[in-house]
Amino acid sequence: MVEASARPGIEEVWAWLDGVPDPEIPVISIVDLGIIRDVAWEGERLVVTVTPTYSGCPATAVINMEIAACLAAHGLADAEIRTRLAPPWTTDWLSEKGRARLAEYGIAPPQPAGGPAACPRCGGTELERVSQFGATPCKAQWRCKSCLEPFEYFKCI
Repeated sequence: MVEASARPGIEEVWAWLDGVPDPEIPVISIVDLGIIRDVAWEGERLVVTVTPTYSGCPATAVINMEIAACLAAHGLADAEIRTRLAPPWTTDWLSEKGRARLAEYGIAPPQPAGGPAACPRCGGTELERVSQFGATPCKAQWRCKSCLEPFEYFKCI
C-alpha cells in the first residue's frame, strides 16, 4: 500500500503507462491504443482499468503483465489491474497520436468507410484488399496499385 503523501499523481501514472508499448504493434502505446479506461486511487491502492481490443485478444495477459511491471518499476507493486469489457473497445478510442504513429510505421489507420483511405507508404489511393486477415485479428492485408507495396490496415471495429 502507498501512503497518500507518497502517491504519484494520476497524470504521472498516465504518463508512465504511455510508455508501455502495445505488444502486437509496438509503435503505439497502450494509452494511444485507447485500452486504458481509467486510473484511480481507491483508498491506498492504485487501480488501472483496461478494456481489451476484443474479449479474446491473446495479448491481454501480456499487456496486464507489462502494466504491472511498469507500475512496480515506479514503486507500485501492489496496484490492481481490472478488466472492463463494457462498453467494448472501438477503434474510435485510438488517439490521434496513435493513428499518426500507425501511418508512420506503415499500417493504415482505421477509417469509418471500412478500408484504408491511402497507402501509408506512398499516399496512393488505388488500393486493393489482399486478405481480410493480417498478422493479428485486428489487421487486414492490402496492396497499393500505385507503388505495388503490400501494407497492413488496422480494421475499424
